[in-house]
Amino acid sequence: MHPSRAIRGRTTRLLDGKRIVVGISGSIAAVEVPRIIRELLRHGADVQAVMSPEAARIITPEAVEFATGHPPILQLTGNVEHVTLLGPGEGRADLLLIAPATANTLSKIAHGIDDTAVTSCASVALGGGVPLLVAPAMHSHMGLNPAVRENVERLRSWGVGIIRGAATEGEEKIATPEEVAAAVLHRLGRGPWAGRRVVVIGGASREKIDAVRSVTNESSGTMAVALATQAYFRGADVEMWAGALQVFPPAWIPLTRWEGVDDLLSLARRRRTDLARAAAVFVPAALSDFTLEPRAGKIPSRDHPILTLSLRRAPKVLPAIRSLAPPPTRLVGFKLESGENVSDLEREGRRLREETGADWVVANDVSAMGSSDTNVLVLSSVGRGQWIHGPKTEVAGKLLDDLGRELANVAHPAPAPRSRPRTNSGSPLRRRSRRGVRRSRPRRP
Repeated sequence: MHPSRAIRGRTTRLLDGKRIVVGISGSIAAVEVPRIIRELLRHGADVQAVMSPEAARIITPEAVEFATGHPPILQLTGNVEHVTLLGPGEGRADLLLIAPATANTLSKIAHGIDDTAVTSCASVALGGGVPLLVAPAMHSHMGLNPAVRENVERLRSWGVGIIRGAATEGEEKIATPEEVAAAVLHRLGRGPWAGRRVVVIGGASREKIDAVRSVTNESSGTMAVALATQAYFRGADVEMWAGALQVFPPAWIPLTRWEGVDDLLSLARRRRTDLARAAAVFVPAALSDFTLEPRAGKIPSRDHPILTLSLRRAPKVLPAIRSLAPPPTRLVGFKLESGENVSDLEREGRRLREETGADWVVANDVSAMGSSDTNVLVLSSVGRGQWIHGPKTEVAGKLLDDLGRELANVAHPAPAPRSRPRTNSGSPLRRRSRRGVRRSRPRRP
């Protein structure tokens, strides 16, 4: 078995059955392409590479063949490879990705010049409606050239997705493999989440004691980040509202910050239109049940050998979100309990659903806080509760797929226009366990 097959689908199976053509042009960033190809394989894709003559001077065809498992196409022959791969008929590729895309290659595509196998593939893709993404890589001054900027904007106006990397050391670097894969997944999303708005509210609330101290909790935000990332992979237009985080979302997820419960409620009221337009609002945030009036400045510790804080009950967030985002928006609440047995956990989860009007409730034990794995009881709008166990990133995907099947049968506001890939520089996705999601019942305490 070729090594490329051994890693296929290790991260997700979202690109199973998808054929992606990767066009490689002559930038030194071509040395990064095998890593990009392997990342696409880890999501299940089948990848065929096409190389320009200049690209073959930088990275050998043998290295690219090792990455993909297929010999790369170096020039067009009587087999009309550009038409066979991207023209009409059986076997047509699902997407063309040009990575790296040099200033020269971008400009040729923008003006319909076909003088390499890569630019010819782009011409056929644009003419036939095959999705086209480009990951530019060039010296920063080339990127600032008015002609190049105009050509990039022309491509963007034609629906070509531009995957921007970091601008450092005088270079416009190629995007990371994780950023490129995220852009491909988002563009190819065709399920019930594609083009729909999703808001994920996560992280820990911080209730201020004074100007420098606060009362908070041990939530890491891992589940919220997993939900936002997996929704983006499925084509959703995602925004994350985040309190305190120990893990951070990737750069392509827009982030709005909040601190305490009152701050979050103010944000929700300001953004009520966005909430109401969302297909779903997920609230895995660890919200404080108590708050207090912060004192001005910093409380001097030398004056207070004992400091007594007076806490008051904080307002409840889920009922407020429900009132601001009524059905058909699906509201998914999360219930965290400590040391409860199975029946008590289910009872508290159902109580939360009844009291808040949430459509779904995900209940779990406090042991999941800060862990990469979780064991959750999902209480949907119909049927009995279902246990799901596994890495949080895979549990998040399972939740989205299950809710997506319900969403497909519910009338919702018209989806917002599909967003272009948000893939500016930022932290790459963290590697997570590859274990499959398992359905199980937890041990009784």
